[in-house]
Amino acid sequence: MPVLMRLMAKLAGIAFAILVIATINFTLVHSAPGDPALVIAGQSGATDAEFIDNIRRDYGLDQPWFVQYANYIKKVVTLDLGYSIRQRADVSTLIMERLGPTLLLTISAFLLSLIGGVVFGAFAGLRQGSWRDLAISLVALILYATPVFWLGLMLVLVFSINLGWLPAFGYVDIRAAGFGPWHYALDVARHLVLPAVTLSAIYMAVYTRLMRASLIEVSHEDHVKTARAKGLSEGRILRGHMLRNAAGPVVTFAGLQAGALIGGAVVVETVFSWPGLGRLTFDSVTARDYPVLLGLFLVMSVLVIVINLLTDLIHRLVDPRIGAR
Repeated sequence: MPVLMRLMAKLAGIAFAILVIATINFTLVHSAPGDPALVIAGQSGATDAEFIDNIRRDYGLDQPWFVQYANYIKKVVTLDLGYSIRQRADVSTLIMERLGPTLLLTISAFLLSLIGGVVFGAFAGLRQGSWRDLAISLVALILYATPVFWLGLMLVLVFSINLGWLPAFGYVDIRAAGFGPWHYALDVARHLVLPAVTLSAIYMAVYTRLMRASLIEVSHEDHVKTARAKGLSEGRILRGHMLRNAAGPVVTFAGLQAGALIGGAVVVETVFSWPGLGRLTFDSVTARDYPVLLGLFLVMSVLVIVINLLTDLIHRLVDPRIGAR
């Protein structure tokens, strides 16, 4: 019963958080200056008053603010994200078409940054003050200070234009679909390398420095000194007593930054023409497509909540003391 009660309380908290997020998203989007009806009419090449009034009526912009809000919350509860008049498609369809590439990019970047940060941070922390520690710390500092869009452009310049090793833009070569699933997957992987490295670089730098500091702190704790006094090998001490304890703060911090990772995908997907939610967000902002923007913000918020829940579970596996509480 206590476990069931905690689960129900967590689900209720998640539902309340989604409601608050939906309210904030609705308020921010509808408070932005400008009239989306005029934007759509201008893009369509029609500026007569009747056409603009029809757009307002189709979007529900002619109704009072509280009526629009009530209708939006009703759609959220029924999992209806609305319809995009500009793109002539359901918002849920547009998002599902772009969700796969974004998840592929963000998960790849998340794993790359987390694994790379733990590995490089451990190498630096185990040899504090050595040339290896100084080199890793310097590279991490440079990556942290480098703008994401500039790093992406430099990677394209070096590995795509100068060396010709990797494709510069896009998700897959249009010719890859005709050569079978394995060739298609390999081509997607080749297109994924540069965006994933670009998106993960700054977070890998943060996790490297955090892992280094955490490992140095753990190495001076009493249980590590006791293990050395018992004559255990350094490898066994590292695996059994140091890494798991030192990786806990890194995993927790990584979960908290998952939202920033999804937000950073907007810039990376724009630079590399990656057909994901970030690129769709950019296009929807410029077109003032309210239904798509609201749907995107809601889906991204839910993704962040799910990632935080997964991070909590992973943290419990890394640190068994949490599950015992």
